Amino acid sequence: MSKKKLVIWDLDNTIWNGVLSEDSNVTLRENIVSIIKTLDSRGILQSIVSKNNYEDAMQKLKEFDLAQYFLYPKINWNSKSTNIKSIVKSINIGMDTVAFVDDQKFEREEVSFHLHDITCIDAIDINTLLDRDDMNPTYITEDSKIRRQLYQNDIIRNEQEEKFEGTAQEFLESLQMVLTIEKAQESDLQRAEELTVRTHQLNSTGYIYSYEELKNFISNKNYDLMVVDLKDKYGYYGKIGVILVEKTESVWTLKLLLTSCRVMNRGIGTVLLGLLVNRAQEHNVSLKAEFVPTDRNRIMSITYSMIGFQKEKEDKQKQTLKYMRNQKVPLPSYIKIIEK
Repeated sequence: MSKKKLVIWDLDNTIWNGVLSEDSNVTLRENIVSIIKTLDSRGILQSIVSKNNYEDAMQKLKEFDLAQYFLYPKINWNSKSTNIKSIVKSINIGMDTVAFVDDQKFEREEVSFHLHDITCIDAIDINTLLDRDDMNPTYITEDSKIRRQLYQNDIIRNEQEEKFEGTAQEFLESLQMVLTIEKAQESDLQRAEELTVRTHQLNSTGYIYSYEELKNFISNKNYDLMVVDLKDKYGYYGKIGVILVEKTESVWTLKLLLTSCRVMNRGIGTVLLGLLVNRAQEHNVSLKAEFVPTDRNRIMSITYSMIGFQKEKEDKQKQTLKYMRNQKVPLPSYIKIIEK
């Protein structure tokens, strides 16, 4: 069972006891505040899908000092499956990493019927929620602890982008992005492993590397393991990328390139590939890349192709791509790059 990245809650007789539209004096379910805060501290995002009046429900959540824990809440009279799809699209994660908690069997069955990969949980089982294996990430990293705040910063960015009247290029320039690439330290490895587990769309191979495997790469002179972080005028994105390169005298092979889906529209994958191409050109070595096509990483395939990689060979497990242009890649001016 996939580790959960998002828990979506019903409200009536789930987060609180009673039905808000019938009695405004609802009370919080026992232990619910502790459960919500614990999930948040584990880096598991949370949202709301409830059939209620939006203003009344949000006011009650604010009274209980809980409103800030929920991203993209959908409180209306639409079907719950429709609302869940909208939330998951906004957060940009797989449905198999989502759990939905509701006291009504009908609502859980409606959601399960339309969204086969979601995990539906009866509200009667809330007190065992924190004990579930899929609610316990392998590691709780520094990025995990602030994940909700990182996504809330993204909401602000997205709102500003919608209001922005210039071109996409001009918006990117306005962000004042700073991208930092540095060799991984042991303190980075938990986050690096977490990214290999969590990242699917912008992942060149889909390989999941364990902490011990990554640690071995750090001490092996034939490999460069690098981590990438990003910030802009709205704040810190966190560590959003991992690069693994195997090096010989004549060939560098990109074994893994991944970036968080949260930066999909920032062109970071293209920038990182361009940097690697330019480094290889400076060292007079060929640059190759392992690539494993999946049903989710087509955008990564397009990125390789646009930069100038072509398929050199293919077997059942993977493709080997090779950079075929004898020139450097121009890097965008809208992003400041720091290499350490």
